[in-house]
Amino acid sequence: MKRLYRSKTNKVIAGIFGGIAETYSIDPSLLRLALVFLGVTTGVVPLVVTYIIGWIIISKVPEEEIKAAENKASEIKTEEPDSAKQ
Repeated sequence: MKRLYRSKTNKVIAGIFGGIAETYSIDPSLLRLALVFLGVTTGVVPLVVTYIIGWIIISKVPEEEIKAAENKASEIKTEEPDSAKQ
């Protein structure tokens, strides 16, 4: 099971929505738009309080996982595509 972390690369304020989006493979812009919609319809204060609580509760990505992801990405980039081998 994949753990939820705040994103270091895909963040606007604290990386909460970037982390959720990375965990569940969805677009973080959709989450941000949903937040704006909910803020307009229900009130801004509860959403700000919830975001701050998430900021405190959700931990940052460990450095080991960042390095592992970077290594995996570099391995994928160095592999030659099948069409180029022909």
